[in-house]
Amino acid sequence: MLLADFAQVADGKLTVVGGGWSLTGPEPTPFGIAILVHVPWDQANRRHTLRLELVDADGLAVTTPGDDDGEERPIVFLDDVEFEVGRPAGIKPGTPLELPLAVNSGPLPLEPGCRYEWRLSIDGGGDEDWRLAFSVRPEEGPT
Repeated sequence: MLLADFAQVADGKLTVVGGGWSLTGPEPTPFGIAILVHVPWDQANRRHTLRLELVDADGLAVTTPGDDDGEERPIVFLDDVEFEVGRPAGIKPGTPLELPLAVNSGPLPLEPGCRYEWRLSIDGGGDEDWRLAFSVRPEEGPT
């Protein structure tokens, strides 16, 4: 996973613009997340579910007010999205397969001076490598 200014998938490849940052703000800024899922050979041709959610430094879900009712809702970009990667004809047995994904967002109102983390889970499980941490700069005080 990689934070970027913008990410896109075209022809099975990721295009990343302004990628590799881990510090943003303090003003809300649009961003993208580039994800390359490596699917093991034995997991191809099976349905999987993917989830991408934002948590704070304590691992708690980051929430935002809902559109209509004002009720707080967790920030989840991919919520149990199903995917299945097939094996192309002629590929050598044992070869892992890739699934490129790009998620782009408008500005999110995040608390200045705080640390956050995007967490990816597949089939309900996670991995340390499936976490993408970043910080929001503190607001500058009066000069």
